[in-house]
Amino acid sequence: MNADKIIKIIKLGRLHFVFGGFLFFCLGALFALLMGANFNLGQFIFGYFVLFAAHISLNYSNDYYDLESDKYGKPTQFAGGSGILVNNPELKVYAKWIGINALFTSLILSIIFIYVYSVSAYFFLLIIFANFLAWFYTAPPIRMSYNGFGEVATILSGFVMPAIGYFALMGNLDIYFFIFSIPIMLYQMLFINAVEIPDLEGDINGGKKSWITSYGRAFGFKMILISGVLGTLSFFIISIISVYPESLNFKLISLASIIPLSFAIWSYLKKSEDRTYATNLINKNLISLFIFAIIVNSYFIYLIL
Repeated sequence: MNADKIIKIIKLGRLHFVFGGFLFFCLGALFALLMGANFNLGQFIFGYFVLFAAHISLNYSNDYYDLESDKYGKPTQFAGGSGILVNNPELKVYAKWIGINALFTSLILSIIFIYVYSVSAYFFLLIIFANFLAWFYTAPPIRMSYNGFGEVATILSGFVMPAIGYFALMGNLDIYFFIFSIPIMLYQMLFINAVEIPDLEGDINGGKKSWITSYGRAFGFKMILISGVLGTLSFFIISIISVYPESLNFKLISLASIIPLSFAIWSYLKKSEDRTYATNLINKNLISLFIFAIIVNSYFIYLIL
């Protein structure tokens, strides 16, 4: 195996999405510390690698099972797959087996994690659910993204990723986390509509059934706007229900949420059916989500230190 092939196999993993998953894991883990969990660096790292393996499984299996659909589209910074298998179909076997091995690695690591750190066995059920969403997002026989359930799966991932971080340090899930996860799931609704907008034509030709293929790009921009509004509104509501420590100022988080909200409003006002222009708009939306997650994680670290 030469260096060029290794690089292409690595690119199949789309590591910038893995970074997003890490930010979501940190949101849950840092929130657990603010809710009274004790910090253990080994536990934090081990817990993340459980999610990391599941995320790697998602990325490689998606490229494998989306190959025929991806032939009709064109990869962008955040959408359309990696494009590696379209031009290098001989690498399919690597994508498949890396996906399978990563899935089982995630499950095995979760069992070891439960034993080593004495967390609830429900952690294993959470990891099973995470890998179920990851694998069957594109894999048969369920193929959620081809049967109208891709958006639901992605929204649920906004619960699952921070839940793994929270569970890893807290040892369980509670009502405080469930409330906190609501705006994160709303931002995942923003995310999935954004990444589906550039893929409209390719997804139609590839047989996918999504909100965008059913209702068009204009509907996608409307859902981005709704998600952004509801995300900010939910953080504001959390700030006034007084169930969290006073030191945790959700009004500041609401203020930070104006960043993705502003880009959601702007992209809705500037919406276009032109693929290139629409892609430029949604890229800015997605970057704003990364920035927001980094700001909130930084704020949590500030409170902890």
